[in-house]
Amino acid sequence: MSLTHDAALSPSAGRRFRAYTAKHLDELTARAGLSDNERLAIRAVATVLPFRVNSYVIDELIDWSAAPDDPIYRLTFPQADMLPQSDVARMADLLRQGASRSEINRAANEVRARLNPHPAGQMELNVPSSAGADPLEGMQHKYPETVLFFPKQGQTCHAYCTYCFRWAQFVGEPDLKFASGEVDHLVAYLRRHPEVTSVLFTGGDPMIMGEGVLSRYVEPLLEIETLESIRIGTKALAYWPQRFVTDPDADETLRLFERVVASGKNLAFMAHFSHPAEMRSDLVHEAVRRIRDTGAVIRTQAPLIRTINDSAATWAEMWRTHVRSGMVPYYMFVERDTGPQDYFAVPLARAYEIFRDAYAGVSGLARTVRGPSMSATPGKVCVDGVTEVAGEKVFVLHLIQARDPDLVGRPFFAKYDEKAVWLFDLEPALGATHFPYEAAPPEDPSGLVAGSANL
Repeated sequence: MSLTHDAALSPSAGRRFRAYTAKHLDELTARAGLSDNERLAIRAVATVLPFRVNSYVIDELIDWSAAPDDPIYRLTFPQADMLPQSDVARMADLLRQGASRSEINRAANEVRARLNPHPAGQMELNVPSSAGADPLEGMQHKYPETVLFFPKQGQTCHAYCTYCFRWAQFVGEPDLKFASGEVDHLVAYLRRHPEVTSVLFTGGDPMIMGEGVLSRYVEPLLEIETLESIRIGTKALAYWPQRFVTDPDADETLRLFERVVASGKNLAFMAHFSHPAEMRSDLVHEAVRRIRDTGAVIRTQAPLIRTINDSAATWAEMWRTHVRSGMVPYYMFVERDTGPQDYFAVPLARAYEIFRDAYAGVSGLARTVRGPSMSATPGKVCVDGVTEVAGEKVFVLHLIQARDPDLVGRPFFAKYDEKAVWLFDLEPALGATHFPYEAAPPEDPSGLVAGSANL
């Protein structure tokens, strides 16, 4: 690996990291030309949902002449209509009255509780301890071959996405967090479960950690023979590429990546790119080159987000750019059923059209991508298409990944619903009473299916 890099990158190269939080919102949103009342509404939303950006996002990614409609601005800054108008008005009144922090937090928590802070059973999936007592915090074993690990020091990000399904991690409420600082527990669990071949470090963003801390989590895994791959889920390439180029420990971090690859394990860098604008900086291309030089594979993924990337042309441009840079398009996700889903969600029928049109507009090398995929409780459910069977218009779906491996790859059908935005909005089609991942409903003694009397 070459540790040299282009010295003439961008004005942001070499700068120290600087974060902007909710206390800077009024000043920053003024740059977008918003009125006093508009800025107050945005601050009200930020009392409920987390906000954090940094100098690179502010100076390099956002086109302030196009704000507030600029996609990166919308990707990182709260919008007044992300929450019900009554909730925004209530929080704005508290701010206007100078309410205490505790009073604001109480009201904000009431709103958060209605936003499904832990979709797909996140808290319930924590790994049980070997003694069957309390679960091992910060570990999830949803699929037989994969364990998710949430390192305690990685439970923040260089900047927060407004659509993030893990927003509850960042609002400062301990009861909403899940994380672990105990890598020994992870190692012991993997030795007891040789069926686990892949560990995914996630969060937050593991790349917020310095190399010294990251090494303490990663290096013990290199001795586990049954482990085939280590994955790192991160948005750092988009939001702070300096992490791999000019940060003080950038070179040491890349050497850690080299050690993972040299150990014979696959290092998969799961990079989140939500819009082509995140790839337009020379700095991010240099970061990609340096990571790839270590032998790591970069796979790219993002959710489909209304008002930000809900067009086939946007996705096709992203995938083509990723392929040119040597990255592998991996997933288009459906916005999860949490937080401001009503604001960002795209109906499944429209999501499929966007995916299909983008997929048709790229070469075979970009068609490694899968989607639109819902990361739901049963697993990753892919919308394969819309068709007509026996006179009924249906969605065709299959499980890319499933908690029950026997269900993987088996097609199933749901009634077509142009308004459905999530798996649980769908109903079985073609006379079926349940989906393959659901238990069959009990039969009524009368011969009718239980619960059907009101149909």
